[in-house]
Amino acid sequence: MEKEQILALCNASSKNTLMETLNIEYVDVGEDFIVARMPVTPEVHQPDGVLHGGATAALAESIGSVAVFVFSKEQDVVVRGIEISANHLKSVSSGYVYATARPVHLGRTIQLWEIRVTNEAEELISICKLTTYKRKQQNKS
Repeated sequence: MEKEQILALCNASSKNTLMETLNIEYVDVGEDFIVARMPVTPEVHQPDGVLHGGATAALAESIGSVAVFVFSKEQDVVVRGIEISANHLKSVSSGYVYATARPVHLGRTIQLWEIRVTNEAEELISICKLTTYKRKQQNKS
């Protein structure tokens, strides 16, 4: 599948979800990475006017979860984030943040992702670790 097709599918899957609410957009994909961006606006600020760590964690979990679908190339799977940690290193109050997910481990059911969140100047804002669980989707009878 071509890069543009993958990104279009990822973006289409965000409709009526938290990803749409946060305006997360998948913008790049390569052999071993996928990138999404999120605008930093007052809607994702904490009270003192900087990006809320929870919004950053939501961005990280979103990109890591969609990465499972992109890199496993399987259909009819269910993905769940089962653990996330985030170290916030720098504040940002406007512009965009970019999350790049790369696999650390791609097991049959458990995957580990490193997600680096940067600002528009490519300065590291947060580094996150996400563990995901993948299983075949159950048939609904």
